[in-house]
Amino acid sequence: MNRVPLSRLARAGLLDIADKLDAGVRLDLSEGVRLFESPDLLAVGWLANREREKRHGARAFFNHNIRLEATNVCVASCLFCAFARLKPGDAGAYTMSLEEAWDKLRTRRDQPLTEVHVVNGLHPDLPFDYYTELLRGFKRIRPDVHLKCFTAVEIAFFADLYRMTDEQVLRALVEAGLGSLPGGGAEIFAERVRRKIAHDKCGTERYLDIHRVAHRLGLRSNVTMLYGHIETAEERVDHMLRARALQDETGGFQAFIPLAFHPDNNQMRKLPPPSAADTLRVHAVARLVLDNIAHVKAFWIATGVEVAQTSLWFGVDDLDGTVQEEKIYHMAGARTPESMTTREIARLIAAAGREPVERDTLYNEVKSGHLVSGSS
Repeated sequence: MNRVPLSRLARAGLLDIADKLDAGVRLDLSEGVRLFESPDLLAVGWLANREREKRHGARAFFNHNIRLEATNVCVASCLFCAFARLKPGDAGAYTMSLEEAWDKLRTRRDQPLTEVHVVNGLHPDLPFDYYTELLRGFKRIRPDVHLKCFTAVEIAFFADLYRMTDEQVLRALVEAGLGSLPGGGAEIFAERVRRKIAHDKCGTERYLDIHRVAHRLGLRSNVTMLYGHIETAEERVDHMLRARALQDETGGFQAFIPLAFHPDNNQMRKLPPPSAADTLRVHAVARLVLDNIAHVKAFWIATGVEVAQTSLWFGVDDLDGTVQEEKIYHMAGARTPESMTTREIARLIAAAGREPVERDTLYNEVKSGHLVSGSS
């Protein structure tokens, strides 16, 4: 890897940060903010790429998954959301029957899927056994598939609605087949922002505690951050540091996933979306600050395909997966494809100069003979 001249790092105000990274000393809040404020994006990216390659070399991961949103009925009124409908019967509201949800997997019975990813709205009228039977049905269809389902916000909602503890909810879902938790619902941990954009759903401390409990029960999970709206650089870094602190405690986070704010069709439509440069910087800073979380993921649905490719040189080592059905970002105006094949993702990674590696949810390598870099 080419060296960035020390003079360039010095001009960017990053020389002391580079020295700390060389010494294995973790960055603090002020240094994270300086990475956001540095005028030299490429110098920040170089530092992030160096850390990425220490961990993963040229490898870039993805998985063969399907994403499913079984209902968009949701009692929360997040300003940034174009997906949710407040109650059944509202225009655009839907709730799949269990058979309809299971059919999404049945029709792909012959695909070598390794993961079903489920995220829903907070529906006030469904019984708890809708969710447990949803998981059991997936396992009946494909006993080998990993179920990464229900955000911490959903777990908190279930516990409150069905008068259970968070741990009781998690244990019941694990018994039904739950394998891990997605990271959604984190938004920004700063209370100032959370009160404005997501005031009526699970707060920061409970979000983190649900992941703490999940990790204690042996579940792995991810953690996300919604960026590019009204948050400050300090609030972004604070968010990362809170995730880092919980990882110090539990070791249960697998990946950190920045999620780009999309302004279309929601109550924050007057704001501009984050730029490509800002997206690359957020992922790079995450790699530098989150020294104890193995993977930084660019969710190509949110970033756009070209920016996701570029991010593989800005600290990112994972591009998520095939997805296949996604509504949340597309209802907010995303113009990305709704799915990609494993071959298409492998080509995307190889074209960026990285080595495509198919993984399962827990980052075990999946051997797929058709995934040869540059193959047609």
